[in-house]
Amino acid sequence: MKKALPAATVVASALTATLVVAPAANAGGRSAVPFTEATVTAGADGSFALTWKAPGSRRVEIRANGKVVAKGGAQGRAVVTGLPAADRQWFDFTPRHGQGLRLADRLIRLDGTTNFRDAGGYRTTTGQWVRMGEVYRSDALAKLTPDDLAKLRRLHVRTVFDLRMEDERSKDADKVPAGATYVVADVFAGSGSFRTMPRTPDEAVRAMVDAEKAMVSGEGGKKAYAQVFDGIERDRARSVLFHCTAGKDRTGWAGATLLTALGVPRETVEADYLASNDYRRAANDAILSHLSAQQAAVYKPLLDVRPEYLNAGYDEVEATYGSFDRYLKDGLGIDARELKQLKKDLLVG
Repeated sequence: MKKALPAATVVASALTATLVVAPAANAGGRSAVPFTEATVTAGADGSFALTWKAPGSRRVEIRANGKVVAKGGAQGRAVVTGLPAADRQWFDFTPRHGQGLRLADRLIRLDGTTNFRDAGGYRTTTGQWVRMGEVYRSDALAKLTPDDLAKLRRLHVRTVFDLRMEDERSKDADKVPAGATYVVADVFAGSGSFRTMPRTPDEAVRAMVDAEKAMVSGEGGKKAYAQVFDGIERDRARSVLFHCTAGKDRTGWAGATLLTALGVPRETVEADYLASNDYRRAANDAILSHLSAQQAAVYKPLLDVRPEYLNAGYDEVEATYGSFDRYLKDGLGIDARELKQLKKDLLVG
């Protein structure tokens, strides 16, 4: 069993770009950005599906490469084809009145990863939007090709935070773009945890729940996520990338923490977290196909992301700190000034 299920993968870590959950209420008054929904979804055939809702706007134009590729009223959908090849195709959503949005498909397609995506492109409870192209999240980088690395360099990835344990880093060392700063931010450093495989599906679920709690209240987790937040806040020449092995658990909590701090609704955060199930579906199915039925039943909860895992993190925040704001301040050392600067840098509107 241990040979088939290596311990390092216990916590190894889509919402496709088509899902944006609108806030239930606008706590900050009327937003400068009139869009309540806006999405870009890349198709396998090179097409792009665009959708938008901008209540009160009589006219919306969408440009790519400086040219109008779609237009319509307050609500619309369009499929755009025939665009030239690009590392990443950007679209400028421009309303008749108010501030526009610059969006792209969330997934960054690389040969050496399956779960490399943009952390932005979501609407907050105040009607602002998280900028895209500033912060990325990913699975392991050990299999990046020279073309992948060149692409990440062109995407201006300047800082890489590695959330993995020492044995993971030793076995599959990161490849990072030329000129990027590499930072070890080991979430489970010194914990001594996750060295024994669960024996039943229930034990596997419990291991994942306990891991999520350790990410919040463990010393390694607090230090690692503080490093990530500090790096995002300090690095005005972004982009910043954080990753683990599968890009779903340690990376998932980093993404959830960032989006929650920025004011993204909980249901949107959860959808983004659960997206790893879609992005990693083929890779996970391939792993399970090589296991016996009994082994697969134990291993599947370790490959999944589930609402109960994420909720365990939020529950641990409440139990340990009393509120998310106190977690940011007391757990990660993010004071009001730093949070204000982070929002200023990463939010549109």
